[in-house]
Amino acid sequence: MKLLDDIRASIQHAMNGAFYRKRFAGMEIGDIKTMDDFHKIPYTDKDDLRDAYPMGLLAVPDERIVRIHSSSGTTGTPVIIPYTQKDVGDWAIMFKRCYETAGITSIDRIHITPGYGLWTAGIGFQAGAELLGAMAIPMGPGNTDKQIQMMIDMKSTVLCATSSYALLLAEEIEKRGVRDQIFLKKGVIGSERWGDKMRRRIAGELGVELYDIYGLTEIYGPGIGINCECDSAMHMWTDYFYYEIIDPKTGDLLPEGEMGELVITTLRKEGAPLIRYRTHDLTRSVPGMCACGREYPRIATLIGRSDDMVKVRGAIIYPSRVDELLSAIDGVSSEYQIMIDHLNGRDILTLFFETELQIGAPSASLEKVVENEFRQHIGIASRARAVSMGELPRSEKKSTRVFDNRY
Repeated sequence: MKLLDDIRASIQHAMNGAFYRKRFAGMEIGDIKTMDDFHKIPYTDKDDLRDAYPMGLLAVPDERIVRIHSSSGTTGTPVIIPYTQKDVGDWAIMFKRCYETAGITSIDRIHITPGYGLWTAGIGFQAGAELLGAMAIPMGPGNTDKQIQMMIDMKSTVLCATSSYALLLAEEIEKRGVRDQIFLKKGVIGSERWGDKMRRRIAGELGVELYDIYGLTEIYGPGIGINCECDSAMHMWTDYFYYEIIDPKTGDLLPEGEMGELVITTLRKEGAPLIRYRTHDLTRSVPGMCACGREYPRIATLIGRSDDMVKVRGAIIYPSRVDELLSAIDGVSSEYQIMIDHLNGRDILTLFFETELQIGAPSASLEKVVENEFRQHIGIASRARAVSMGELPRSEKKSTRVFDNRY
């Protein structure tokens, strides 16, 4: 079985590094005779990667490393991921495949707004564009005036961005009345989960087809999967990695179609191979062959992260559930924020949402609708507060939806 052979080879290679040599001490590759045997191997988590800082994952000699990338490190020790020349090349191949799946060709002009530097985003979008033979416009984030001017002057046809920044740009283009000078046809959006209402706003205001790209720093970066023209589910490039869906609480494998946590094992990575890495991203396998004819398996659009939830008065709240709830209420925009405070011995949840209605009496009834829907679908009482369009902060990177002020 080729998959099992590839997995065994990846494990053997990973054991060249200090982290996995210690993790798998006493294990013989020959003991992994079936996929069931493989599924008994312990998971790798982000804390393990932090413990391996700075280069404990390194599975090749230092002189073969041509680049490093890193997670943001905002919640602790950063994770360092070393890349060989082959790793860099493989990542570009996958990213090129993403562009092609989105119908992007060498005649396109690709406007890249994700950040450059230790983060994997911008440089991945650029490498894929260059391998495709398209014109890369490596803007990076920020300076919205210059972004829009360059879109106009360079006749950019593809926008690469986080959903938050794509929305900010769409609003600014509309506000400045320059949409008729914009040549965008497609948007490749990644880095954060986004709801249907936000998707419709960006697509409508920019007049583009949107594609949801997936990836994470630990597994190359963005570009390991994307949706096609037929479906919102994302094709995953499983010639480079193997994935599983598990119960985030028990760690048990889940049947096809059930929602759970995505776990990835790299098959070709040289610099920092990962075995059964828990991404904490929540999704499900989509069964059957896609109508597009591509044979790569698919996962559903991410609904959030298993470590993204907050608990308020006994109720577990995922931002994705709030997205879903608000998207069904007429008059409520895509933008919202949740503030959680602890006052007088009690947790208080306030949900701010944007609306085009006049603030005051016209919006008061809408607040009541939101409060009732929140209580019915989430299970606790909230205080809904309507604000004007554009009043909630916009981000050039990822938007923060939940602010927990209790600690």
